[in-house]
Amino acid sequence: MSFVPSGKHLIAGAWIGSQTTFLSEPAHGPAHAFAVGTPDLVDQAVQAAEAAFATYSQTTQAARAEFLDRIADEIDLRATAITTIGTQETGLPEARLNGERGRTTGQLRLFAQHIRQGSHLDLRHDAALPDRLPLPRPELRLMQRPIGPVAVFGASNFPLAFSTAGGDTAAALAAGCPVVVKGHGAHPGTAEIVAQAILAAIHHCDMPAGVFSLVQGGRRDVGQALVQHPLIKAVGFTGSLAGGRALFDLCAQRPEPIPFFGELGSVNPMFLLPAAVASRGTEIGRGWAASLTMGAGQFCTNPGIAVVLAGADSDTFVEAARLALAETGPQVMLTDGIAAAYATGAAEMARQNGVQALLQSICAPRQALPFLFTVSAADWLDNPRLAEEVFGPLGLVIVATDIAQMEQVAHRFQGQLTATLHMDSADMPLARSLLPVLERKAGRILANGFPTGVEVCDSMVHGGPYPASTNFGATSVGTLSIRRFLRPVCYQNLPEELLPQV
Repeated sequence: MSFVPSGKHLIAGAWIGSQTTFLSEPAHGPAHAFAVGTPDLVDQAVQAAEAAFATYSQTTQAARAEFLDRIADEIDLRATAITTIGTQETGLPEARLNGERGRTTGQLRLFAQHIRQGSHLDLRHDAALPDRLPLPRPELRLMQRPIGPVAVFGASNFPLAFSTAGGDTAAALAAGCPVVVKGHGAHPGTAEIVAQAILAAIHHCDMPAGVFSLVQGGRRDVGQALVQHPLIKAVGFTGSLAGGRALFDLCAQRPEPIPFFGELGSVNPMFLLPAAVASRGTEIGRGWAASLTMGAGQFCTNPGIAVVLAGADSDTFVEAARLALAETGPQVMLTDGIAAAYATGAAEMARQNGVQALLQSICAPRQALPFLFTVSAADWLDNPRLAEEVFGPLGLVIVATDIAQMEQVAHRFQGQLTATLHMDSADMPLARSLLPVLERKAGRILANGFPTGVEVCDSMVHGGPYPASTNFGATSVGTLSIRRFLRPVCYQNLPEELLPQV
């Protein structure tokens, strides 16, 4: 299937253009013109979503599951075209786009299976006790119910899995909530073809047209209009700390504050315990280099910091990582802006007090090469800037003088998506000491692995304390993510025929 973008928005089943356009900035291939979003278009989309909610929220789980499955099928029907334009716009390799498409359709089908089983509803029933003394008890039933229209912001680094039909959209639709997506300017053509797939599924399953809309491009006023629209009841966001925090504050300042589920990035520290480093430091160093450079380091779970104890074994780990990183060739980054920010972040890192460069690079426009730095734990503890994420394949080794200082570093970290313990059996006492600290810092804790793979399943948590995410009780990956767009309702003594049909 060949595909040439129309450059239009999808608003409640209609493709709508505008007089003002912007040009895409592909890594290769032709640029295309796309309509610029406006607050008026946002209002049209949200009004349609609210109208659709009356019908869509009352559909059965079976009907919504069929809808999710059909979206996945329609995406697969456009597989070649999605990969073609996705690679052009982002510079990501075909294998990565194909894998991400599989993850996107896989989570749609997983969510369909999950809601067919009713697992998301948390059904609870307390039977009436009319003869209980001193007071009788009414019949009580609890069920999770959809909250209303949801706003979703596409992510720059995942044009499929965290964008138009990605995890936030899939979770909201599974919950029974219509979605309005603000497309990301890094991949508007990919967003449009995925929106075509969703529209085809809407027609096939006879869903209300307003159940999904895509507003392309736009300036800050478009995002602000979306999160502040009084009919929007929750927001899903994956992106930068600065952008996410600004939107979070707008949600909190509304006359009716709403939940903002923002995933804002992380440095994902690894703690290398002494016995593990002694027995397999070279292996861990090479593995870290591979994880650090995967996808040009543009994963939110990129393990940007390694914490070690000073000594010859740790020197072996660091040298193995340096050699492996030095062999890594240049990689295309998602946008010119991301590449420029990476180069700036690396330069800032090199200027910080006590930081030593072990591997430095000169990056061509829109390309990334790895950087590797080291710093003493004392200097790191004195400089909060060294704990900030540099989005790209940059690694920082923190060298602690002893276990007490390593534990001090662990306590100092802010919220993270992941934290990793590289450990052998002899490291168990230290691991046991660190674990309660890391539980308070991260949403996912790994042993002897690298966090860049995020499995889509029932048990996954992709979130964590702030600033990793704005809601520590939620996840943006896995079936638990559906619960973000539901709220519990208790039905007291209602006749069974009045209860929601599930």
